Formats: sequence, structure tokens, C-alpha cells
Amino acid sequence: MSNNNDVISPEMLVLIITATIIGTFVRFLSIKLDYRQYPNYPNGYLIHLVTGGLAAAIGAFIIPTLMTKNFTAVTFLALAAQHFRDVRKMERESLLDLEGDEFTRRGDAYIDGIAKIFEARNYITLIVSFVTALTIQLFQEFLDTAAWTEAVCGSAVGLIIYYLLKRFTVRQKVRDIATVEEGKIEIKGSDLYVNDMFVYNLAGREEAKEWFLDDGLAAVIRPNKDHFQIPLFNGGQRQAILFETTRRLGQKKLYNVENPGAGVIIIVLVPIIKNFELLKETILLTPLLETVKKNPELLNIQKGGQR
Repeated sequence: MSNNNDVISPEMLVLIITATIIGTFVRFLSIKLDYRQYPNYPNGYLIHLVTGGLAAAIGAFIIPTLMTKNFTAVTFLALAAQHFRDVRKMERESLLDLEGDEFTRRGDAYIDGIAKIFEARNYITLIVSFVTALTIQLFQEFLDTAAWTEAVCGSAVGLIIYYLLKRFTVRQKVRDIATVEEGKIEIKGSDLYVNDMFVYNLAGREEAKEWFLDDGLAAVIRPNKDHFQIPLFNGGQRQAILFETTRRLGQKKLYNVENPGAGVIIIVLVPIIKNFELLKETILLTPLLETVKKNPELLNIQKGGQR
């Protein structure tokens, strides 16, 4: 800082601006990864980018406040934490309000997981911004380098931290524990079968029979190992799969059933877009929910025997 406490030195200005830009940039990257989960894209995109920018600014100002021994200003971190919790609450309420407008409900478990992720990514933004600022400050204190060198090195360290945090917080997907195969739809009397497994009683409705035989798709989700049935059969997880499926393909009619005897989940629907490869991809890319990951053993790929 300069001798005049009322003026920010050029060095500190470089630190603040660089850290804020890098923090906001990594928040932008994380928003792009999750655009499909927004309730009001692109307006939600803007909201989360602005709140991410605020988180980055808070992280950038931690070092200057400590350098000036203005410890009272650090209490803004507590306000930031409350702000991030409010973002989580806002996202949760927004998604809940839209539950009745979707083809299929997301379910409380899926919504809670999405809201937690948005809160966590603001913390990631703050951490990246802080580390960027700290790196620049260390260069300024111990190395006689140009301002652009300090900015580049600080940015590089911040992006590395973002990469590590992203790897640490990455979510497993259905494809990590299961496979999806196309099922053969059959009507026997008034009963709907997939691969000779009973799914639903159509009660003799000829229109429904024609729908499923002509335009229906069936997917059989088969866990890779026996113990993977536990997370897959979880009600919240199945609801998340159904939501992503109908969100992407649309829905005229839908049935889903778990078959514990066969160890599979069967999804049968009459979609607006009839494309099994798209259906398969959507199921496999559905994230595993936090509620099914509380016991790490449930997702341990080394446990149990191969089916």
C-alpha cells in the first residue's frame, strides 16, 4: 500500500482487479457446466454470475484488509457466508415453485442437491480469488517482478486451484455404476411387458396399446454390481432420472418400475422425440444424488461381485 492510506497503490490495485476477474471467470466456467439445471436461463445465468462476481471481490479484498490491519473488515466473510446460504435458499425455492410446470417432478432430493452445488461454487469462487490475491502478494513481497508477471502467475495458481477443487467436487453419474440397454415392448392381453418383465396393466385400452407399440421406448437400467442396486433403487435417484429423461425427450405417457428380482429398473415412455440413443445418454449422464452417496461403500466399485 502507499504511504497515503486513502489511496490504493498500483500494486494493490493489480492484485484486487486480477483476483476479482479470475474469481468471476471460474464462476462463469462452472455456470456453463450446469446451464441445464437453471429454472430461468438466461436470467438465472446472470443472477449467478453477478453473485459469483461479488464472491470473487470478497476473496480479492481479504489480503488488502489484512495488510492494512483492518481486521473488522474481515467480518464481511460472515456476511458472505450468509449471502451464499441465501443463494442456496433462492435456488431451492425457485425450483420448487416450478415443480408443477415440468413433465415430471425433479423431486426434493434432486432440488436440494442442485441448491447445495450453487452455494458450494460461490465458496469455490471466493477461495480461487483469495489464492490468486495471495500469490500476487507473495510475489510482490519476496520477488522483484513486473506487475504483469505477478498477475499472470497469480492467475495461473488460481486456475490450478479451481481445477483441483472441481476435481474434488465432481459428481458421479449413473454411467459410473450402471449400464442401459434398450428393452423390447410387448403387450400381452392388457399387460405391458418389457423383455418379458411385467411393467403395467393397461386395462385393455386400445389407444394406450397402440401408443406404446408404435411410438414407445423402453430402457432397462442394470447396475454393474449387486450393491449398486441400493443407490439406483433410491426413490429420489429414480425421480431424478425420470426428470432428466422427460426434460430432454418430452413425454406423452410414462411408466417406471423397479424389479428387485431381476435387479433392474425399467423405464417405458411414449416420448415427443423418439430417439433411444438420446434416452440412453440422458440416463447415463444423470448425476448421483448426495442422498445416495452418504455411505461411501454404496458406490465403492471394488466392493461386491460383477453381475
